[in-house]
Amino acid sequence: MPSDIDTRVTPSLHPLNVQEIDGYDKSTAPYLAATDTAFSAAYEGLLAVHDARTVANKNPAWNEEQRIVQVSKFAEKKLDQITRGLDKARGDLLKNIEQVERELTAPIEAKAVGNLAAEIRAHVKGLPTAERHAFVMEAVNGLDSVTVGALLGAPAYLSGVSVEMQKVYLRQYRGVMAPELSLRLKAMQNAVAMIDERGRLVFAEMEKAVGAPPNRAAALRKAHEAASKALELT
Repeated sequence: MPSDIDTRVTPSLHPLNVQEIDGYDKSTAPYLAATDTAFSAAYEGLLAVHDARTVANKNPAWNEEQRIVQVSKFAEKKLDQITRGLDKARGDLLKNIEQVERELTAPIEAKAVGNLAAEIRAHVKGLPTAERHAFVMEAVNGLDSVTVGALLGAPAYLSGVSVEMQKVYLRQYRGVMAPELSLRLKAMQNAVAMIDERGRLVFAEMEKAVGAPPNRAAALRKAHEAASKALELT
């Protein structure tokens, strides 16, 4: 991973930004390794195109159009590598996020059974909405497995809560039980957001590295290829 900042490429694409993601620490770093690799490849790929343009500009046998043609060919390959790397990192993150989501919403075993469970649910169901919420959250945050198991290990209507709220309570409970999962989820979600937000910068940065907009570079390459083909036929 490059550690130096090169002003030819926007610092927003520097891989060190991955370490600034909310939720990043030693425990979550392995889950963001692919994101780090993708941004490293993007940053280094853009620098490679800048270097290629510098070399091309030193060739006295090429005019400006020829330089754009040659550099854009190289840039196209780099852009394909960069976008595929970012897309793969994003796809892997989404798969891992889905897995953590499943773990955080997995059903729990009812600890309280029989009359005790029924009494807990009846008590909660009889509370006003605000008090019911406060009661459940106190049990959730206090890791009261007996109360939580009675409320979340049975159909929601038995406790007077909606199915949606039961899912919220269950997710909260799993998060309190396994804070590392919640932190991992946060880090991965923020990594996806970074890829979505900053990945689009690659196109403008590539245009800057080539020294010409994509449509001009494509037109010049098309003309160059047509001329080369014509000369082959003569």
